[in-house]
Amino acid sequence: MFIIKVLDSNLDRFKEYSMLSIRIALGVVFLTHGSQKLFGFFGGGGIAGTIRFMDMMGFGFAAFFGIALSCAEFFGGLLTLLGLFTRWAALFIAVVMSVAVFTVHLKHGFFVSNKGFEFAGSLLCMAIALIINGGGKISLDNLLFNKN
Repeated sequence: MFIIKVLDSNLDRFKEYSMLSIRIALGVVFLTHGSQKLFGFFGGGGIAGTIRFMDMMGFGFAAFFGIALSCAEFFGGLLTLLGLFTRWAALFIAVVMSVAVFTVHLKHGFFVSNKGFEFAGSLLCMAIALIINGGGKISLDNLLFNKN
């Protein structure tokens, strides 16, 4: 019990900075995946490949949804990483991940090794945490708008 109290009393002062680690992880994942979908970087198929994928998945208006998905991932990741309009960026990411979880991954169970929702669900939860808490103390939101 003593160790828990010591940890709590020493780490409580850093709570305001905790969203930074979530922002970095989520931002990097979505910035890179969005770069694949939007520009074809890192071995991705670019916007044409993303539109083909959306069509293959059975989404009507595949071009619209392919562009929307690519932009949500790339710009959502960038804004999340910067901590600028963090709640809005995280909301777009949460929408993308909700669709991914419920249309692709849930039917495969939990584990990512079976194409399950383990990773996608974790990303969704990270986005929800940012929607609730904002970008934190070390963010452009806090610097420009004095909020976190």
